[in-house]
Amino acid sequence: DFRHVDDLDVQTYLTDLNKQDLARTSIARKISSLRSFYRYLTRIDVVKRNPFELVELKKQHHHLPQFFYEAEIQELFKTVAGKTPLDQRNRALLEVLYGTGIRVSECAKLTLNQVDFNTALLLIHGKGNKDRYVPFGQYAQQALRTYLKDGRQVLMAKSQAQHRYVFVNQYGRPITSRGIEYILDQLIKQTTLTANIHPHMLRHSFATHMLDHGADLRTVQELLGHASLSTTQIYTHVTMAHLKNEYMKYYPKHN
Repeated sequence: DFRHVDDLDVQTYLTDLNKQDLARTSIARKISSLRSFYRYLTRIDVVKRNPFELVELKKQHHHLPQFFYEAEIQELFKTVAGKTPLDQRNRALLEVLYGTGIRVSECAKLTLNQVDFNTALLLIHGKGNKDRYVPFGQYAQQALRTYLKDGRQVLMAKSQAQHRYVFVNQYGRPITSRGIEYILDQLIKQTTLTANIHPHMLRHSFATHMLDHGADLRTVQELLGHASLSTTQIYTHVTMAHLKNEYMKYYPKHN
């Protein structure tokens, strides 16, 4: 009976939620809803007290985003120096992901009409149906032109269904986010790098390197499509950690 929930019931409920391996945000939403519900019940005198009023979740530990150092990026790009259709696709894929910082899911959904070579801008359909324009530089432009002119044509010839997605798999079908992740995994295995690559690592590298080279935090926020500046600020911690590491490595008194 919801009218007789006590502190022990709440503790049991929290334990059960934690066993389900739910995200902290999901648990927080559930607790918030129940707290509001019981606040209403106390107001209309259905219950005498709110058992969820004093429930506090442990603070979340924020892990710094993993990224590639610039020398590691160069080594990664050496794996796509070939001229086969898949090499051309992979080169364009790396150049776009690293050169724009767009999400893997945004890259997978990119269509031909979202690419404007005249203005060197990509129209990105981001989270929450929010559109933004992201510039893509000389290297990404060149890689994309080559791929769209040659490699993509060859791959599309293998597909019976025509479509306008930029990036395709070996059968000419639209690539998926999981497919991009698989490609990145295979490329990293061709290097001497020991990093376990994850889908957003190139995005993290883009943001970190932009800030390292003096980009304004607001600019990086807009390019990444973050709704809140606080989300982007995590990358300032990454660059500070990087700077401290370099200082400890090279400052004479620490050698």
